Amino acid sequence: MEYRLTDFLPTTKKELELRGWDYVDVILFSGDAYVDHPSFGAAVIGRTLEAAGFRVAIVPQPDWHGDYRDFKKLGRPRLFFGIAPGCMDSMVNKYTAARRLRSEDAYSPDGRHDMRPEYPTIVYAKILKELYPDVPVVLGGIEASLRRLSHYDYWSDSLKKCLLCYSPADMITYGMGEKVTIELARRLAAGENIRDIRDLPQTVYLSRKEDILGGITDRDIVLHSHEECLKNKKAQAENFKNVEEQSNMMHAQRLLQGVDGRYVVINPPYPPMTTEELDASFDLPYTRQPHPKYKGKRIPAYDMIKFSVNIHRGCFGGCAFCTISAHQGKFITCRSKESILREVKQVIQMPDFKGNLSDLGGPSANMYGMSGRNKNACEKCRRPSCVHPQICPNLNTDHSKLLDIYRSVDALPGIKHSYIGSGVRYDLLLYKSKDEASNKAAMEYTRELITRHVSGRLKVAPEHTSDRVLYLMRKPSFQQFYEFKRIFDRINREEGLRQQIIPYFISSHPGCQEEDMAELAVITKGLDFHLEQVQDFTPTPLTNATETWYTGYDPYTLQPVFSAKTPKDKLAQRQFFFWYKPEERRGIEQSLRRIGRSDLIAKLYSGMPPSQGNNYRPYSDKRPYGEQRASASNKPKSYNPNFNNDNSRAKHHSERPQEEKRGRNRRH
Repeated sequence: MEYRLTDFLPTTKKELELRGWDYVDVILFSGDAYVDHPSFGAAVIGRTLEAAGFRVAIVPQPDWHGDYRDFKKLGRPRLFFGIAPGCMDSMVNKYTAARRLRSEDAYSPDGRHDMRPEYPTIVYAKILKELYPDVPVVLGGIEASLRRLSHYDYWSDSLKKCLLCYSPADMITYGMGEKVTIELARRLAAGENIRDIRDLPQTVYLSRKEDILGGITDRDIVLHSHEECLKNKKAQAENFKNVEEQSNMMHAQRLLQGVDGRYVVINPPYPPMTTEELDASFDLPYTRQPHPKYKGKRIPAYDMIKFSVNIHRGCFGGCAFCTISAHQGKFITCRSKESILREVKQVIQMPDFKGNLSDLGGPSANMYGMSGRNKNACEKCRRPSCVHPQICPNLNTDHSKLLDIYRSVDALPGIKHSYIGSGVRYDLLLYKSKDEASNKAAMEYTRELITRHVSGRLKVAPEHTSDRVLYLMRKPSFQQFYEFKRIFDRINREEGLRQQIIPYFISSHPGCQEEDMAELAVITKGLDFHLEQVQDFTPTPLTNATETWYTGYDPYTLQPVFSAKTPKDKLAQRQFFFWYKPEERRGIEQSLRRIGRSDLIAKLYSGMPPSQGNNYRPYSDKRPYGEQRASASNKPKSYNPNFNNDNSRAKHHSERPQEEKRGRNRRH
C-alpha cells in the first residue's frame, strides 16, 4: 500500500501546511528516527494523542548544535513539549559494557551513531527551555523512567540524582505512557497550570516540603535522601527494594526522596491497561513504515521488527538485570485475538512481505494469557517475580490461549510461517502445576513451538550455568536447561528436524566469580556449544543487579555480594565464553592456574593441539610457580551442582547419541 505524506504525523512546517494546521497542541522531540510503528514509543504517544483529538507533530533526532533550527522550526505548541529520548536508554545505545562507542545506532538512518547526544533528555530540555521558557516540558520514555530518583550511572561511575535535578523540565511521566499523557494533555487543555498538577498518577515532580500535595503522610514511603545514599551505599540498596516493590504492585504507595533541600515526589502508577485499552493503542492508524523523509535508508531496529507482532505487555520474570519491571511492570496485559489478527493482516498487505512473520511474541515469548488465579492475592503481592525463587502456585501457566493465537495466525491466507523470535521461558514449559489441563497444554505448546515456530534456531536465555549466580539473577537452575534441551533434541529427532538452541549468557553479573565462568566454559563445551549470544553485564539504572553491583549489597538481604568491576576483572570473566578461539587459550590457561583451577585446562583443551605464541607454555603435568598437581582425591571442589568434576560431558546433558552430535550446534 502506498502512503501519502499526510498519513504520517507531521515533522515539518510544510507537512503542517498540507494538513491546513496553523498551530500544534503537542510537539514531541524524539532521539530515534521516526518510524510510524507500535514498537516505537514516540509514534505510540503521538498516535494516542491524535486519536484523542489533539494536533501532534514529531521532530525526530533534532540537531542540537549551532542555531537550534530544528527546535525552532515548528514554533511553540499550544500545550507542551514532550521528550521521548528513544526506545533504548541513550547510553546503552551509544556505548558498550567496556564504555567503547558502538559502531552502529540501530534506531538511526543507516545506523549512524552521531544522530543523538548523550543523555538527550537533558540536552533537549535545556534547549527548549532556553528558547521557550514559558512552555511546559515533559520527559517520558525509558531514559526518564529509569532515572526518576537516585540511580547509579555506569558511564560517569557516580550516583546521580533524579533526572529533574539536571533538566529544567517540569515533569516526568514514567512507564508506558498512553494513559498519563492523555490525561495530562486534557488537563492542560482545560487551563490548568502544569505546576499545579500534582495528583496525576505515574508522574514525578520536584517540590518543597510545604508544597507536597496533602503533606507527607503515613501512607507515603519516605526513602533515604540522596545525600544519605552518597554517604551510605547500604541506604541506596534499601531504597531500591522499596522502589522495585512499588513498581510491581497493583496498588502502590507514593514515594518521596529528599534531594538538595527539596523532595522528589513519585506518584503511584496507573493500574495495568485492560485488554480493550491495549487493543485501542495497537489499533491506531500506524503505517508501520519509516517516515518518507528517510528515502529508503536502512534503520536497523526497524528491519528487526518490520514483520513482527507484539501480543502482550509486561513480564513477571523479574530478572535482576532487566529494566522491564521498572518500566512495564510484572502484570501481563494481553491483546485480544481479534486485534492481533488485524495487525497480522496489515503485515500481510506490506509489499515486501513474503509470508514469514519474524516474531509473534512480547517481552517474553510465552506469557500470553497468564495471570494469578486469585486476583485478591495478586493485589497484595510484593514479590518482584512470579517465577522466582519458585513459580507462584497462584500463577495460571496455561499455554492454551497462546496456542490458539498461533493456530489462528497460521490459518490466515498469506502466512507461511509465524516464527517466535522472543526469548522462551522454558521454566514455564517445564512447570508441573496441579491443573493437568495446563500441564497438557504446556507439552502441546512445546511440541508445536519446536516443530512449527522455530526458524532453525530457538532463542533461550539460561544466562549462566552456576545455580548460585542464577539465584542472584532470579533465573531458574541450569538443570532446567538440561531438561529442556533433552526435550528439544528428542522432538527434533522424532520429527526429523535439524534445529539449534541459541543460548544467551552473561558474564560479570553480581555474584559471578572467574571460577563460575571457567565452569560455564566446560559445561557449554560438553553441550557442544560455541557461544555467540553473550554479553558482559552492563549496569543500567534502576535494576536489582545494578544496585547490587554499585552498592555491594543484595537489596533484599543487605548481605555483601562480590562483583567484577575493573576492565581487567571483567575481561578475565568474558574470555571464558570464547575458549574455542586459539587466541584466547593462552590467557585462559594462565587464569585457570592463577585461580587454582588447573584441573579445568585438560577438560577444555584435551585432544586439541597447543596454540602458538610468544612465551606460550602449553598445559603439562608440571605446575609452574610451585603449584601442586591436583590428584583425583585432591581436585578443587566446585560449588556448582551442574558441574561434573569427573567428566566434562555428563551423561544426562543430552539424549542424542555421540555420532549425532558431530557438527551440531557449532557456530563459528
